[in-house]
Amino acid sequence: MATSLISHQVETIVRELAEAGGLKAGQLLVIGTSTSEVNGGRIGTSGSGDVAQQIFDGVEAARQRIGFYPVYQCCEHLNRALVLEREAAERYGLELVSAVPVPKAGGSMASYAYRHLPNACLAETVQAHAGIDIGDTFIGMHLKRVAVPVRPSILEIGKAHVTMAYTRPKLIGGERAVYKLEELSQNPDQPGACD
Repeated sequence: MATSLISHQVETIVRELAEAGGLKAGQLLVIGTSTSEVNGGRIGTSGSGDVAQQIFDGVEAARQRIGFYPVYQCCEHLNRALVLEREAAERYGLELVSAVPVPKAGGSMASYAYRHLPNACLAETVQAHAGIDIGDTFIGMHLKRVAVPVRPSILEIGKAHVTMAYTRPKLIGGERAVYKLEELSQNPDQPGACD
């Protein structure tokens, strides 16, 4: 299958995000997509299976190199449930829900992914390690805390605005906290006020 411009652009931004956030094999990458927005329409008005296929192909090309689990967000008609491989859902102990995404209830992207991911299932929610939003579908509810925005080199896929983020553990402890081993002083065992 020939690589389209859309699939090439999607592969590029996925790889940029993976590099920026250190996305590893086995981690979750949530993808929210409005194929209507990619085509220049308003979200939810003119979905496209062809655009969904091109986006899916771009994600798969990046996944072959990195090994993450792709997670595709459905539209609000399925309460933004998520399509992913059953293996990933079991690995992360996700609560499954019963529905089959179709273009008019789930969206073209989720519908396509459900039919093309191996052993696909639907989960109610995830806490993904990173995410890409193509067309302002609002994926933030499915990201772990704390999200760190990444500016992609490609700001639009078709006519759809692109945002993306990876997540990191929360920084705790306040002004005396140390976050990297290299930041310790010469006397790391010196008694302090917390003893």
